[in-house]
Amino acid sequence: MQVLYILFGAMFAYLLGSVPTAVWWGKAFYNVDVREHGSGNPGATNTFRVLGKRAGIIVMLADIVKGMVATSLAVPLMNLGFIPEANLVTFKIIFGVIAVTGHIFSIFLNFKGGKGVATLLGMMVAVNYEVALISIAIFIVTLLVSKYVSLASIISALAFPSILTFIPRFKTSEPLLIIFGFFLFIVIVWTHQKNIRRIVDGEENKTYIIKKRESD
Repeated sequence: MQVLYILFGAMFAYLLGSVPTAVWWGKAFYNVDVREHGSGNPGATNTFRVLGKRAGIIVMLADIVKGMVATSLAVPLMNLGFIPEANLVTFKIIFGVIAVTGHIFSIFLNFKGGKGVATLLGMMVAVNYEVALISIAIFIVTLLVSKYVSLASIISALAFPSILTFIPRFKTSEPLLIIFGFFLFIVIVWTHQKNIRRIVDGEENKTYIIKKRESD
């Protein structure tokens, strides 16, 4: 019976992660399929580019919530006695990874999807919110300096496991958490291969959080 509930939780995490927020929101409120515009990626970054800040923020927040909720499914399962308290972090990681996988390989989009950064962020918040907030700060600073969302995503993804490994204040006793962090960093790099090539070639689109003032 315990295994059945855990499998049900895993299935729900995948379906939740698979929800193509950018595509559904764009079609419902703008009559636009973001996959047909911009970079063609059904994620928050392309939504910002195609539909504007308001839609981009909504999609990004929704994707973050997906990751948080899916990862946190381990908590009620623990409270109900289906998961040992000692294994809570392990199952949070499992459900979170499944949700991110769902976002990247969405069953609603023929197993195609976004790059999973916002969903991963939600997962990080649910696993360790302090280190996640530091990673978010690193993301924002990198974006402000470089103007590249992809580069900011990669650096902030690397920051999460690095902080857990090397900063005494945040060192974790959960080795699986560190392994997971570096694994997902590799996943983020893999999903951003095209962006990395465009950065090297000087062709990557820049994102300006603070718009430059037009000269008089």
